[in-house]
Amino acid sequence: MSGRFITFEGIDGAGKSTHIDALAKRLRERGATVLCTREPGGTPLAEKLRELVLHTTMDPLTEALLVFAARRDHVQQVIAPAIVRGETVLCDRFTDATFAYQGGGKGVPAALIAHLAQVSHNGLMPDLTLVFDCPYEVSRERLGRTGRVPDRFEREDHAFFDRVRQSYLGLARADAERIRILDATGSVVDIKKRIEEELSTI
Repeated sequence: MSGRFITFEGIDGAGKSTHIDALAKRLRERGATVLCTREPGGTPLAEKLRELVLHTTMDPLTEALLVFAARRDHVQQVIAPAIVRGETVLCDRFTDATFAYQGGGKGVPAALIAHLAQVSHNGLMPDLTLVFDCPYEVSRERLGRTGRVPDRFEREDHAFFDRVRQSYLGLARADAERIRILDATGSVVDIKKRIEEELSTI
């Protein structure tokens, strides 16, 4: 059996988490076995690396290397086995996030990120990637409502998030078959409908 691998991407505050949980519930109601996970994270080792990446100051290349170390363990221990079992894997971020954040946002060369993806997880890519797109101002307002202390990525400036957002849009243009842009400023109902439409294509 072979399962499905679906990833959710977008700048912080775009609303990914809400829709991952809602989609998992709908798929389970239809009889699917669903695994929800996140990056960096998903395994004990990857969660420890996540804490370092989110809260420790480091240079962009070190950051990218730690992200891929976490990703390798995540893929080997969780994602790949679930796909082989025929499950649907819903993941909050994957390698597109590294292209957008460490690449577009911080200047790590795209060619190096692509090489790291190949050597760390054999170039495994999702069957479908949904990018939740919204302006910086919308994302900031939503993050402000959470009341939690922002991590070091969430504290980045407007220009950084503009670069990240443009990187996501560029990735979608380059791989329109896999990556779909969703207007994250729309209503929850409209976004749910769009997600269902995109799922029907894979």
